[in-house]
Amino acid sequence: MIPMAELRALCSEIGCSDVATYINSGNVVFSSTATAGDLENAIERSITERFGHTISVVVRSALEWPAYIEGNPFPKAEPRGVMLALSKQPPKSGALKSLRERAVNGEKLEHVGDAIWIHYSTGIAKSKLSPALFDRAVGSPVTARNWNTVLKIADMLG
Repeated sequence: MIPMAELRALCSEIGCSDVATYINSGNVVFSSTATAGDLENAIERSITERFGHTISVVVRSALEWPAYIEGNPFPKAEPRGVMLALSKQPPKSGALKSLRERAVNGEKLEHVGDAIWIHYSTGIAKSKLSPALFDRAVGSPVTARNWNTVLKIADMLG
């Protein structure tokens, strides 16, 4: 786990401004003129150099965020059971089919834009849809956030 104060400092040091984090979630909101790919690479490299951890970073712009809010295919579901999954690269063909085959506890999955949405109708704890399975099915690293976090990030973005 990386302390959020240190993550904010790291992002500032690589040229990001207006840096803010949301709880201990690893979510960072900032301003930058760099591309998403360049930011992902710079943050990953800096985390490895400073903390010795090799982790995948997924960056989305503030301009992309409203589409996630509008694209939630499960707006009436319990917010804790709805997850937005974003990947570094676009999901490969067949990713949704592969994930649905593993959805054995009533999970529902939808692909909207560049996101995969999951509704864990019986809760996340009993699901077989592990982070490693998502990475394999999608073909690149995936990060997921619950609906409450998605809304909080939208608030932080203004």
